[in-house]
Amino acid sequence: MKLKHVFVFCSLAALCLAQGPSSQPARTSPEWLKSGVIYQVFTRSFSKEGSFAGVASRLDDLHSLGVNILWLMPIHPPGELKKKGTLGSAYAVRDYYAIDSGLGGKEDLRHLVEEAHRRQMKVIIDMVANHTAWDSVMMAHPEFYKKDKQGNITYPYDWTDVAALDYSNPKLRRYMLDMLVYWIKEFDLDGYRCDAAAEVPTDFWEQARLELERVKPDIMMLAEASKPELLLHAFDIDYSWPLLNTLNAVVMNGQPASAVQAVIEQQRALFPQGALHMRISDDHDELRAVTRYSYPGAIAASALISTLDGVPLIYNGMEVGDVTQSGAPALFEPQKIFWPAVTWHPEYPKFYTAIDSLRRQHSALQQGQLIWLHNSDEQHIVSYLRRTAGEEFLVVVNLSNTPFRGTVEAAGQNWKEVDLPLATHGQTALPFVSLDAFGFKILERN
Repeated sequence: MKLKHVFVFCSLAALCLAQGPSSQPARTSPEWLKSGVIYQVFTRSFSKEGSFAGVASRLDDLHSLGVNILWLMPIHPPGELKKKGTLGSAYAVRDYYAIDSGLGGKEDLRHLVEEAHRRQMKVIIDMVANHTAWDSVMMAHPEFYKKDKQGNITYPYDWTDVAALDYSNPKLRRYMLDMLVYWIKEFDLDGYRCDAAAEVPTDFWEQARLELERVKPDIMMLAEASKPELLLHAFDIDYSWPLLNTLNAVVMNGQPASAVQAVIEQQRALFPQGALHMRISDDHDELRAVTRYSYPGAIAASALISTLDGVPLIYNGMEVGDVTQSGAPALFEPQKIFWPAVTWHPEYPKFYTAIDSLRRQHSALQQGQLIWLHNSDEQHIVSYLRRTAGEEFLVVVNLSNTPFRGTVEAAGQNWKEVDLPLATHGQTALPFVSLDAFGFKILERN
């Protein structure tokens, strides 16, 4: 390539970067989201009843845990045709306007939302806008679907149990927009978690946002995606998939812990300014964290995501060390969360309650600056500050099964250890820090 062409190419690349999402501010999210803790509920697995009533009966427990945003996985009837497993996937929707009768009826959903609101908790539902079940009521409109070269309705990727919707069809768009408005209006929901959001055109989501805000101005929209442009006008928050992938690589494959800082800074350079990400270590698409990371490793990962910037997610059962998905994510089978697991690790709910309470009480842990600190073993240890004008916290997390005895480059004095269940206590006289294998420590400056 000639030098002149290289210069033109680089100039164009710089111009594109300057005009891209990272040069613009992210949309402003509701304050209750910025300071929130999201709890993901797979309704049919959550309780013995497998219903909205089963969730409603545990709202006090979730409120005590520090949760303020309840995310219900898809509540619509699942498809039967080409289904996977015994029950089929909740993400293969048969009718967007209906409720799965196994979960309850409309009044049961209204009661759950009302009871959550009475406890100052928001409720969002999963919306699967990219595809439907093969026996969806929408199959009466084959023009709503994508076709292969032979003109047959097709599926996305290798997801053979679902059929792909075609957003180049204006009537399909109108159908989906009206449906989104319906659920907010009828049930006073507070927003949506949008499945496979990057597979649906961004301009559809932007239009949906405008129409939904006319009904409820402070709704929340969570994108199951890691696509910068979605956070400009359509979504309040997305998944921090890159961080989850990195966390897996560090804990499971021995990658250096410094990769955590590297991926967060990389994402910060790509995304709109002030973009909000949901921090996760466990969800319905993964083997349970206690299986992937071990029990101590799962707590270390939770300590990390609960004290980083962004909004942490608790997937139902994490708070008791549930292992029901130890073999595979339980999306397609009648598998209940094993709540008695708390007897194996009674400190688990105490830990989640304490760390969520700490986060809720301190703005530095919600929206404060994230400042990385060097330490003497960056192969295994992550260390950082969370800071606002009025308060400052120091967090040190060991992402390995090797105990740590070393230093953290933390300036100043007057640090006091925060008393948290399962933390490594004592043995701190900064800059010297000791951590157990998969240990963590949080200190607050007096």
